[in-house]
Formats: sequence, structure tokens, C-alpha cells
Amino acid sequence: MQKVCLILVTLFNLASASTKTTSTAPALVPAVSPKNNSSSLSAVYDQLDLAKTGLQKDVFEYALRGWQKMKDARPVLSIVDLSQPSTKKRLYVVDLQKRKLLFNTYVSHGRNSGDVVAKKFSNINSSFQTSLGFYQTLNTYMGRHGLSLQLKGLEKGFNDNAYNRNIVLHGADYVCEDFIRKTGRLGRSQGCPAVPNALSKDIILAVKGGSCLFVYSPDSHYLKKSAYLSNSNA
Repeated sequence: MQKVCLILVTLFNLASASTKTTSTAPALVPAVSPKNNSSSLSAVYDQLDLAKTGLQKDVFEYALRGWQKMKDARPVLSIVDLSQPSTKKRLYVVDLQKRKLLFNTYVSHGRNSGDVVAKKFSNINSSFQTSLGFYQTLNTYMGRHGLSLQLKGLEKGFNDNAYNRNIVLHGADYVCEDFIRKTGRLGRSQGCPAVPNALSKDIILAVKGGSCLFVYSPDSHYLKKSAYLSNSNA
């Protein structure tokens, strides 16, 4: 009887071994960051037909270049295109991950930067001029313009004094088509990128917390000296 039991146990073990299958867990594929695919990102310009909105492709590609150099930046890119007059909708907020144009609207420049077109820029306190370059969006707060968004200038000598100057993103009643009809231009700020009151909350909530804001002008000094637009790492 003991021999029979041993035989049965041996047969059972052999049967169990033959029915076992080796399962290999699927390899984890690392998520591809949109920053790793420059050609695909450049295609967003054509996919969203941004040429029809007045944004030139080289400005979009400048913005992409700087965003790619920002560490841990959210895939939301905001562009203030000051090559355009203030009578144009020259603010663009693009979701690079969803490939969607979230906003295209008016945005002000500093009162001492120019009349209809911004031509002078400064990083100095009380200059009331716009500062060019790349910014990181920070936290929101309630100020005299309502919900506002703090900004950190990332470019030394161009906008790194923005936080101390209280340069923030906020809404303003002088940023509207009615003001343009009355004066021939948009209202101007003390250097802040002010947006229409009706859209300010939605814009701020969409871009807050570590996204990229690029304030552009075809200013030769900035274009030559910006570390974020150079081919080397910023």
C-alpha cells in the first residue's frame, strides 16, 4: 500500500509540473514625454491651424524651445506675441498634450512699452514696461484685480525681477473690444500681462502651477542673448 501511495504522489507531481505555464509580466513601457518629440510638437502648429490666428510659426517654435528647457513644466504653453498690435488677439494658450488651443484672446502690455505696439522692454522696478522672456506660472491669490496669478521670470537680466515688481497675470476692464473701439488700442498695464475680465479666471486656472508663459517680441538684443533660445542648455 505504501508503494502504491508513493507512485500516486509521484504521478500527481509530474502532472502538476506539466500543466504549469511560465508567465512573463509585460515589460513596462516608459511614458513618452511630449518634450522628447520635437518634430511631433512642431506639428501642433499646423494641426491647430495657428497661422490663421496670426501666430507665426517661428514664434511658436521659439516658445517650444524654451518650454523644453524648463524642468518639470506642465504641457501647457502660453504665448504673448508682442510682434502683433494690441488690437489683435495675441495671447495663445495651447495644451500640448491634448493638442488643443484653449484660449486665443487679447492681452495688454506695459504703458511705457509703447502705444498700439510694444517696442520698449525693461526688467527695472517702476518702469511700467513689459519684460520679455520665459516665465514659470506659480500660485494664485486674490488681489485688487480679483483672482491673479504670480509669475516667476526665468531669464536673468530680462525678467528675473518680475516677482519683485509684482508682475502677475490678472484680468482688467481695459482689456476688451469696447476699449479698442473708443481709443484705437487696448488699455495698458504697469507691466503685467492683463487679460479680459470675462476670461481671466478660466485662463488662470488653466495655466497655474508650473506651466510656461513666453512673452515674445522680435527684439534683436533679446533674441541674441536669451539662454532659453540658444542651442545650449539654459
